[in-house]
Amino acid sequence: MPIEWLCKHHSDLGKEQLYAILKLRSEVFVVEQKCPYLDIDGEDLASDTCHLMAWQDDTLVAYLRLLDPTSQGGDVVIGRVVIAPHARGKGLGHELMEQGLKHAEQLWPDVPVYLSAQAHLQDYYARHGFKIAGEAYLEDGIAHVGMRR
Repeated sequence: MPIEWLCKHHSDLGKEQLYAILKLRSEVFVVEQKCPYLDIDGEDLASDTCHLMAWQDDTLVAYLRLLDPTSQGGDVVIGRVVIAPHARGKGLGHELMEQGLKHAEQLWPDVPVYLSAQAHLQDYYARHGFKIAGEAYLEDGIAHVGMRR
């Protein structure tokens, strides 16, 4: 089945879309990664936050969040990057990053993009032009490193 990509400003999200986003993030970040934390952080519906979604057969299979540079101190911030467990291993993560970077550039041209990467994924993000920006740190018990491009 083909993938349908949608990038929506938070004010344009339907309640079913928002529910699917929060459900997928909870399934992966809280349950699968055994990391109890408050995923709903007040950023999803704030400022000019945009949500990039990949839908396949009416199921959300990939997602990331774009936080606007004005609210984030000058960088576009990519976060909450997630692939549904059943959709992994097919290159969808790389397509998600390419789509995310394309939309970031369309929305905020020539603005640097920052993300907080789980440390074991820094090579993955480096393939998309990200370079380490700072020291490694623990976030919710998982090693992370800031990366910028």
